[in-house]
Amino acid sequence: MATLGNSANIFWHECPVGQAERQKLLNQKGCVVWITGLSGSGKSTLACTLGRELHSRGHLSYVLDGDNLRHGLNKNLGFAPEDRTENIRRVGEVAKLFADAGLICIASLISPYRKDRDSCRALLPDANFIEVFMNMPLSLCEGRDPKGLYKLARAGKIKGFTGIDDPYEAPSNCEIELRQINGVCPAPSEMAGKVVSYLDGKGFLQA
Repeated sequence: MATLGNSANIFWHECPVGQAERQKLLNQKGCVVWITGLSGSGKSTLACTLGRELHSRGHLSYVLDGDNLRHGLNKNLGFAPEDRTENIRRVGEVAKLFADAGLICIASLISPYRKDRDSCRALLPDANFIEVFMNMPLSLCEGRDPKGLYKLARAGKIKGFTGIDDPYEAPSNCEIELRQINGVCPAPSEMAGKVVSYLDGKGFLQA
């Protein structure tokens, strides 16, 4: 990979149909909605609810789910810090392509390290990267434990699990933060509505 990246024999090929033309065809602007948070915080649920809401409004989106991508694109990666970094790098590059195609790309990953998320942001114009922080307490996420992973981590059967024995670095300046209200987690539709309102207000839902 390092040799390929440093090759002097690779050239960028421009095509006559560009992002502007694709966005006009779709009547929307391409962007990346990057949903980050602890396991069990509701990232995938929000991503799918948001995708369904956008579809109902006539907008084309695509969800890049962290677990789903590990069945294919990232199936050769583990969970060591360097593998996590490469995992996020690959997703960031794919998300950039979807945004360039004019789609609203919804990336749903724990993405625990701030520098990795910032690297993905740097791939796009800053306004086109919308970081959504699922700021749900560990106690809530662990109480849900939909995959039984927290239980395994607490038993020492999973090492390097985010929030237990590996850190989660919260965003320092995200565009949208979703959290409990009076100790109650908002409904997925309510949270998706907040993201849609943001996208609409920033002009992404029209060309």
